[in-house]
Amino acid sequence: MKKLAIIGANEFQDPLIRRAKEMGFETHVFAWAAGAVGERTADVFHPISITEKEAIWEVCRQVGVEACCSVGSDLAVHTVNYVQRRLGNPCNPEITDTIATNKYAMRQALTDAGVACPRFMRLTAPPAPEALAGMGWPLIVKPTDRSGSRGIYKVSDYAALARAVPLAAAQSFEKAAIVEQFITGTEYSCESVSFAGTHHILALTKKYTTGAPHFIETGHAQPAEDIPADMLPAIYGQVRAALDALHIAYGASHAEFLLTADGQARIVEVGARMGGDCIGSDLVYLSTGVDFLGAVIDTALGKAPDLAPKRTPCRARIRFIFTPEDAAEMEQVKAAAPDSIWRAEYDGNASGAVTDSSNRHGYWITTAPL
Repeated sequence: MKKLAIIGANEFQDPLIRRAKEMGFETHVFAWAAGAVGERTADVFHPISITEKEAIWEVCRQVGVEACCSVGSDLAVHTVNYVQRRLGNPCNPEITDTIATNKYAMRQALTDAGVACPRFMRLTAPPAPEALAGMGWPLIVKPTDRSGSRGIYKVSDYAALARAVPLAAAQSFEKAAIVEQFITGTEYSCESVSFAGTHHILALTKKYTTGAPHFIETGHAQPAEDIPADMLPAIYGQVRAALDALHIAYGASHAEFLLTADGQARIVEVGARMGGDCIGSDLVYLSTGVDFLGAVIDTALGKAPDLAPKRTPCRARIRFIFTPEDAAEMEQVKAAAPDSIWRAEYDGNASGAVTDSSNRHGYWITTAPL
């Protein structure tokens, strides 16, 4: 049986594990032993941290895996590409490992390529007030190298900035923060898969958040039906330019962008991986019929992805549970329209505070005809 390495074992990786098994692969899954669902669904689970790329490569070499992949994790990008290079499989170049997982390096690469970006700077401590000349208020402060809404702050004056920079930097692996001009607009993302440098755009996603100050995602919907058709060429052009700027040539990508009031598409950031929050693993398949998980596996193997629809497209939406009221709404939907539920997860207690995407209490995915 052919063997596939999968980096990560949490619930957002589990659909990839299951799809690989359906495609006839023996799955070798790598992650800390923490009781995650992928530990049980994997054919073979290896309790090795996803950051220990040398140790993972040695196991992959010994067991004879054909390819390595992951979905929805910036942290896994480095290890996936490292193993892919050692296997001799086509993948993104080493520079992509850095510029697609570090927000400051990404902003610099996008700016150098002429992709419109807000003004930005990298900080490890609060700057002198005069260093902010020309930035304006409000500003957004983020860790340079984290995802999942961790350590994000919207600040409107210098005192708030001075408090936010150390907090955001503390969440960063490199202990640094990026400060950006705040751009107002409606939030979306673009889900794509690339092969040999050709970018196939699959879906546009509408994003819902808690808003300021932390912008934690409360849900996502596909297709993003409120985007005017005449704006699509400009959006696709910006996304493709951003992917080229980051040297993304293979595999899934998730480009977040804003549509501003004056009709401009502005790239926020790009992940060289499938969108998390079940965007890539579930919503794309439901809304387009395209087997996005299978496409990720195909490209990891060096095969052109099969993008033919495998089901009738529909509207698809994920809602996240923050409060007991959210949990009650999910139960009401289950009772009133059980056939509309594609998948649901709930930890059973929504009383705890949600501070970022990692400690939301669950979610449910619904479908509806187009």
